[in-house]
Amino acid sequence: MLACMPLTHAVPTGFIPSANTEAARAFYEGALELRFIADEPFALVFRVGPDPGTDLRVVRVGAKHQPVEFTIFGWEVQGLEDVVDKLMAKGVQFRRYPGMEQDERGIWHAPGRAKIVWFQDPDGNTLSIAEHYA
Repeated sequence: MLACMPLTHAVPTGFIPSANTEAARAFYEGALELRFIADEPFALVFRVGPDPGTDLRVVRVGAKHQPVEFTIFGWEVQGLEDVVDKLMAKGVQFRRYPGMEQDERGIWHAPGRAKIVWFQDPDGNTLSIAEHYA
């Protein structure tokens, strides 16, 4: 019998790089309404997910940060349209991608019934929100 990998049941931590943590804090705490936990020397710490939650660390990387083209962090939600509407009211702009049929909100209806939107934080990091059906 194989032993269970110690990380199988460990609580994950997310890391997002930031060149401007002041703008990042305003975005993650203000627009996204994440619970701010701490301003540490190397990162801002937010709590995400249901209690007890997991840490999302917005890491201070300085001017060397270069955002990548792909999604680096995302959330799974119920009621995606409502979440998108609330974020749009806070000024979040959703990305549009050529060749992908997205609705007026920017929601892509993927094969398999999933719905996904993408947006960027102040550092240009691509984030996503998805709703999947069982």
